[in-house]
Amino acid sequence: MIRLCGFPVSNYYNKVKLVLLEKGLAFEEEYVGLSHTSPRLDASAARKIPFLDDDGFIITESQVICDYLEDAYPAVPLVPSVARARAACRELVAVTELYLELPARRLYPQAFFGGVVSEEVRTEAARELARGATALSRLARFAPFAMGEVLTLADCALAVHLPLVSMATRRVLGADVLADNAAIAPWLMQLAARPAFQRVATDRKAGEAAMAARRAARNT
Repeated sequence: MIRLCGFPVSNYYNKVKLVLLEKGLAFEEEYVGLSHTSPRLDASAARKIPFLDDDGFIITESQVICDYLEDAYPAVPLVPSVARARAACRELVAVTELYLELPARRLYPQAFFGGVVSEEVRTEAARELARGATALSRLARFAPFAMGEVLTLADCALAVHLPLVSMATRRVLGADVLADNAAIAPWLMQLAARPAFQRVATDRKAGEAAMAARRAARNT
């Protein structure tokens, strides 16, 4: 049995979850928080989530997990078969995570958790995000899917990252860094009609509500 370990608020967890669902694989979800006292987190080499437990074989890092699933369960491929197209798909995922999601993450304390980030952090993040937005516009087709006619791993990754990038930059920088890419909104609407993406969105909202409830309970 495949077990996906982590929690449904994590965009990297949801990236893997979308891959599992779109590949039609049977799996269970196991909630694993980031508490330093969580013994289950010891199964992860760097004590990070998500991690995958496939009948005792444990693998970490979301992209490595996705690559493993592609190799181990090839019946429904989510990466193109042609070498150059495979590389382009993985390039799009890497560029999105390194030059959009990662710098946007520096804004998350203020965007989502009530903190404040410094002007230096905002300036550095804005510079990296502008580079990432330009790269995204050059690499992603959104016609109708991220890589073209067929849904791929890139759709699973970008769909969980780009809305957070947009929200964080609107809230902290005063403008959506992706606003000039008019193809993103209809692409997201198209994906939202797919059962796998609907399930992930529903579970994420439930996870956010549970997280808010736990936070409120700690503050009372």
